[in-house]
Amino acid sequence: MSLVLVLTLAGQRVALLADAMESVVEIEAIAPVPGAAPHVAGLSALRSRVLTVIDARASLGFGPTESPRDAVVAIVDGHPYALLVDTVEDVVEGGEPRPLGASAGPGWSRVARAAVEAEGSLMLLLDLPALIAGPAAEAA
Repeated sequence: MSLVLVLTLAGQRVALLADAMESVVEIEAIAPVPGAAPHVAGLSALRSRVLTVIDARASLGFGPTESPRDAVVAIVDGHPYALLVDTVEDVVEGGEPRPLGASAGPGWSRVARAAVEAEGSLMLLLDLPALIAGPAAEAA
């Protein structure tokens, strides 16, 4: 069993491994970065450090998050990121990750690493680095 962070993204309940997360925050202000990839919402400050803000919906190819506020903060390859999501629910115990039995569908296939049962539901367990990398990483 492992702890997972349950959240809603693009209208679907999904999970991230909790040990990869640093905190859950509300993003107050995002400064756009000219020339950045479309899934990079911009930069934000949190406790005297700069975070690259990633729009998870845009990373999936579903368009930008409307009125983003909830974000999950994580360090990936030594760099701090804030991942904008629809809502963050809770950290709960999840079952053992299991292979996906079929394609996760458009947008999700690139970031779904497995399925995990949590709170009586089977949900996609997402790959955080793949979400951060965005859709251009798949084409490269």
